[in-house]
Amino acid sequence: MHPPPCADTAYGSCVMASGLQMGVLYLALYLTALGTGGLKSSVSGLGSDQFDETNRGEKAQMMKFFSWFFFFISLGSLLAVTVLVYIQDNLGRRWGYGLCALSIVVGLVVFLTGTRRYRFKKLAGSPLTQIAAVVVAAWKKRGLELPSDPSLLHDIDTNAAAAAAAADAEKGSRKSKVKQRLPHTKQFRCEASTETNHVDGSILTLFLDRAAINVNPGEEKRSKWELCTLTDVEEVKTVIRMLPIWATTIMFWTVYAQMTTFSVSQATTMNRHIGRSFEIPSGSLTVFFVGSILITVPIYDRFIVPVAKRLTGNPHGFTPLQRIGFGLGLSVLAMASAALAEMKRLRVARSDPAALEMGATVPLSVFWLIPQFFLVGAGEAFTYIGQLDFFLRECPKGMKTMSTGLFLSTLSLGFFVSTALVAAVDSITGQSGHGAWLAENLNRGKLNNFYWLLAALCLVNLMFYLVAAKWYVYKDQRPAVDDDSVALEELTEEACYQA
Repeated sequence: MHPPPCADTAYGSCVMASGLQMGVLYLALYLTALGTGGLKSSVSGLGSDQFDETNRGEKAQMMKFFSWFFFFISLGSLLAVTVLVYIQDNLGRRWGYGLCALSIVVGLVVFLTGTRRYRFKKLAGSPLTQIAAVVVAAWKKRGLELPSDPSLLHDIDTNAAAAAAAADAEKGSRKSKVKQRLPHTKQFRCEASTETNHVDGSILTLFLDRAAINVNPGEEKRSKWELCTLTDVEEVKTVIRMLPIWATTIMFWTVYAQMTTFSVSQATTMNRHIGRSFEIPSGSLTVFFVGSILITVPIYDRFIVPVAKRLTGNPHGFTPLQRIGFGLGLSVLAMASAALAEMKRLRVARSDPAALEMGATVPLSVFWLIPQFFLVGAGEAFTYIGQLDFFLRECPKGMKTMSTGLFLSTLSLGFFVSTALVAAVDSITGQSGHGAWLAENLNRGKLNNFYWLLAALCLVNLMFYLVAAKWYVYKDQRPAVDDDSVALEELTEEACYQA
């Protein structure tokens, strides 16, 4: 399923791949993307479900799960950029892809053998449908006046929930089928006076709360597109609260994208020899990036967390938002380090006219790039684990997959932002000539300016993130208006993890 080898290096002697061959290749790539999307959006949620949050010991173990889950993902990446690269370069890509396929089959078999032992949490419906239903129901009743007392809004029947919980207990089920009732929160709220009374609420809160207004209390069954419970509304609010954090973490993955693009291009132009005979493949330079992750995770878990526990009083060391903040801060330092390293590389290259030619090797060790790889790797260890912990911890019941999807979407959007920035810089500075930042020949470009631009954008993004993190209130710390509903939480054991 591939064209015959080229007779020589001349362009005209190579046979182009046929439409069928290219079709099979693209089908394989799209199937990989489809499978990866399904796996990544579910595996972390399923993993966290294996821990009983009502058990203090298992709850502590779940905190470590996120760190070591990421550790083994990074270990796989390390094997990819070392062992697989060597196999593909020396034995051929068929062996590299073949070993990947075999590993996936073995992993699938191991996964299926544990099916009977896994803990499965009952589905609570599509989160997208719930969000749409709340918005539609609120829009239909946009002209109605909200009751001054939130307890008058439609919500889950306490008695029915208690009866359902008792029925589940009699059957020996550890998980209640009834959705956990959530109290009406005060965040998003401000004072607004009217002639008759005082109503707390922002425009967004007032709009969404209207979805729980019951205009016909006598009707027993109403469509969810006409009447939602206050709990449904609160769950939608929870997702909205996470969006500023979601948006301000995209920039980190834009920085991450440079490690697999321009940083590798930099390495290609530099001296990659260790000794006289061994030369590091430019694609394997990310081993330093992955290596920093593998070093950071155990150091954080074994040394930083115990110290942080004593200093902050937090049993987990740092909160998820603090970990993300550390990662975003390291991204600023990484881009500054990359800019300084590029300035050094260009200074050496331009001191030797022969080094300015396309494909020429700059007489500078590739190890000058290690700091930027190390800083981004360490930043990923903080950001990835912090994001994963934050989205899964703060998610509403039944929305874990969506929360993981929100987290993973920051990765893909980060690469899209990187592409947009490159296109914008190319459009403004050009791809050739004296002023080009991202010239095809890096030795004649100004890649350092692009890195400084990213450092500045990351710094501005960090400022916005700090504001969003300061504004965010963790789920278990939000003041409740309706205190009666808090007692009902004891009836259901299936709740999202709370700090």
